[in-house]
Amino acid sequence: MSYYLKSTEEVLKEVDSTSNGLTSTQADQRIEKFGKNKLAEPPKRTFMQKFIGSLTDPMIIMLLVAAGISTATTIYQNVVRHANESYADLFIILFVVIVNTILGIVQEDKAEEAISALKEMTASTSKVLRDGKQVIVKSEDLTVGDVLIFEAGDAVPADCRILESHSLKVEEAALTGESVPVNKMVDLLMLKENTLDIPLGDRKNMLYSGSTIVYGRGKAVVVAIGMESEMGKIAAALNQNDDEQTPLQKKMAELSAILTKLVIGICVFVFLFGIGRELLFPTEADLFNIVLDTFIMAVALAVAAIPEGLPAVVTVILSIGVTAMSKRNALIRKLTAVETLGCTQIICSDKTGTLTQNKMTVVDNFTSDVHLLASGMALCSDAKIDEGKQEAVGEPTEAALVNFAYKHDLPSYELNKEQPRIGEAPFDSMRKMMSTVHRYKDGYIQYTKGANEIILSHCTYYLDEDHQIQPLTEEVKQQINAKAKEFADRALRVLGLGYKKLGTLPENYDAETLEHDLIYVGFVGMIDPCRKEVYGAIKECASAGIRPIMITGDHIDTAVAIGKDLGIITGSDQAMLGSELDSMDDEELQNAVMNISVFARVQPEHKTRIVRAFKSLGYVVAMTGDGVNDAPSIKAADIGIGMGITGTDVTKGVADMVLADDNFATIVNAVEEGRKIYDNVRKVLQFQLSTNMSEVLIVFFASVIGKEILTATHLLWVNMVTDSLPGLALGMEKAESDLMQRKPRSSNESVFSNGAGIDMILQGIYMAALVICSYFIGCKLDGPGNGMTMAFLTTNLVEIFHAMSMRTQRGSLLKMKTFNWWLMGAFVVAVALNCLVIYVPFLANLFNFTAIDGKEFAIAFGLAFSVIPVLEVIKFILRNITKNKNNA
Repeated sequence: MSYYLKSTEEVLKEVDSTSNGLTSTQADQRIEKFGKNKLAEPPKRTFMQKFIGSLTDPMIIMLLVAAGISTATTIYQNVVRHANESYADLFIILFVVIVNTILGIVQEDKAEEAISALKEMTASTSKVLRDGKQVIVKSEDLTVGDVLIFEAGDAVPADCRILESHSLKVEEAALTGESVPVNKMVDLLMLKENTLDIPLGDRKNMLYSGSTIVYGRGKAVVVAIGMESEMGKIAAALNQNDDEQTPLQKKMAELSAILTKLVIGICVFVFLFGIGRELLFPTEADLFNIVLDTFIMAVALAVAAIPEGLPAVVTVILSIGVTAMSKRNALIRKLTAVETLGCTQIICSDKTGTLTQNKMTVVDNFTSDVHLLASGMALCSDAKIDEGKQEAVGEPTEAALVNFAYKHDLPSYELNKEQPRIGEAPFDSMRKMMSTVHRYKDGYIQYTKGANEIILSHCTYYLDEDHQIQPLTEEVKQQINAKAKEFADRALRVLGLGYKKLGTLPENYDAETLEHDLIYVGFVGMIDPCRKEVYGAIKECASAGIRPIMITGDHIDTAVAIGKDLGIITGSDQAMLGSELDSMDDEELQNAVMNISVFARVQPEHKTRIVRAFKSLGYVVAMTGDGVNDAPSIKAADIGIGMGITGTDVTKGVADMVLADDNFATIVNAVEEGRKIYDNVRKVLQFQLSTNMSEVLIVFFASVIGKEILTATHLLWVNMVTDSLPGLALGMEKAESDLMQRKPRSSNESVFSNGAGIDMILQGIYMAALVICSYFIGCKLDGPGNGMTMAFLTTNLVEIFHAMSMRTQRGSLLKMKTFNWWLMGAFVVAVALNCLVIYVPFLANLFNFTAIDGKEFAIAFGLAFSVIPVLEVIKFILRNITKNKNNA
């Protein structure tokens, strides 16, 4: 309902209330009818829902299918053929699935707990008229028709129509993005010509949930609560945005699809190849047993092709990244969203409180007597210095003036002792001035502050450069106005000060009595300044190929000035009003966002459209903000970034990441961490897929020659132990030095891009050749059992040495300035575990191994180590090829 277009009498009649509020009985009846004054919370997923959800990952499904097939064949072997096969495959795969699932659930629970700890009620209690008396009730127990009493410092708990306003000022930054408090009034509003509605930020006779009273006092009637309030509507709109997959999720799904097709294709081929060979070259064996043996071989190939340890390794790497980010004040709520930051191309940021300090500050002044200007401004203000914090508290503009004086060694508490206030004409929005009268030496002095042009019109004198009082001529007024315009062009809010000494106390303190024949002192320029660390963060975004976009509810002049100051834009032609978006269709908006980097006076729906416009152009978009008005666009973005200190509950609830320190610069740290994580995940993928390829080639070669080089159990051990430990260690690699000088990678970039696919094939072939060579050497030295043991040992060792080489895809290991102690630890542990499997009789029998001597161990070690120098030579050749191409 458009209550702002109706008189107070009409509103009270419509909500069936009076200026004295409801009775307790009426309030109880309405609470029962309309419900509590609180936002609806989405139901949390149960443990079982999370567990089942994690099992829908394609790679996990593939593992479970492989486990089922392996178990079925083992049961058949043991029951029908009276064999003594181990169920190790089943237990190992189930262990992988359970560990991966638990890691994901624990991380999600931790994030939910951390976010819950950040949540705070914006208004826990409210002053309300019930049964004609003022009482304090819980804010959630307010209902439509309740009449609330407000004073400075109160939070607004519901949407209200103002009934009384006494110099009422409200801070609505959380809803509108407007950093300057809004003057409120009682009168009904009128629609402007050719307009259908009044923007939320211009509804001067309304109070909205989520805003704060910063000055004055007033009375208002509740017209909307809970989900029916403006805040509630925004919260409800969030449900319209479906969660999307992150780039890494998409790549893992793509990889799973490729592996699924590959596994099915290889298994079918090997199975048909085995049957075909038996039909072409018959043996004395039973055909059914041949079919079964061939099927078991196909299962072994499936196990070899699937990187069983990969889901757990990736989950652990992401978890480590989450921990690292939390230490840098970035709290990740969704594990798989960690790496999304690494490919972020656009950061859409709210201005107030995110790029700026959300704290009005005097940054410049124009006067011949700064001492008089500062002390007069402070004395003519109601804000006070908090001596503990050494900072002013009160209405933001007046707090800025008191802080200005404090910085000039003029603390308000000392000034008030020297010049105690004895009377005042309070500020009102009609005359735009405030005057105070103080005891001064043997007489009295009056200070009047307000809009500079208004102050000038009430002055007849001014202080010249020698601090002498001179007549205020038109020429001097023009000079002062010209200077004030320079300040305004810098988006500074200009406040002027006049004063006069009084021999006796005035008859009264009416404005008409006091505000005339003043002496003009000068003016100050104030603004909500940018955070100091944001300047460096914006520069680093530029070097990293990330484009920052400012989206604010503030005035366009202020937004342009801030944008220029930060380096987001170079001119006003790169800024646009939110109202201009209303006349654009989606295609026109897509064209506009290519050249516009500052959007001013925007509504919540504008922010969401801007985010979607960038996304439709293929960009990976991050959205930062703290207010309720940011929540829909945060939800719509690829990664939403909320503010932990000033952020509303709604915003924190939908964000993928919450900044514990509300610091824009923290985002840059998170981007670097995200890029490092993706780099490391990709190294792990390349490492594990190339090693799995070598295993597939080994098993395939064995099936062709009719030998068994490695069994399914051997391959599971390799994939779970030898692959996983070095894989985790690779995930601990430090960021490469040029990480933040690279352009963001495309979200469509394949894990096989930049030569990674060719590298995997070449490395897989070479490692398979080494293992096969080791097998035949072992067979020649001491029979097939020895050959299988040497092949197993070589497979494990070559993959560890391969992991060392994978620390850099194209760079030389010899030139790396960092050392990965985690990888060295993984090497020691993996070697020790493999020695246990080979040399401990119980384990050796389980794996069908024979103990090998020192000579055979050395041969296996030497063959495996050769992967490092060979790959160094290959990388050297590829570097030179790339260099020559770039120079051509």
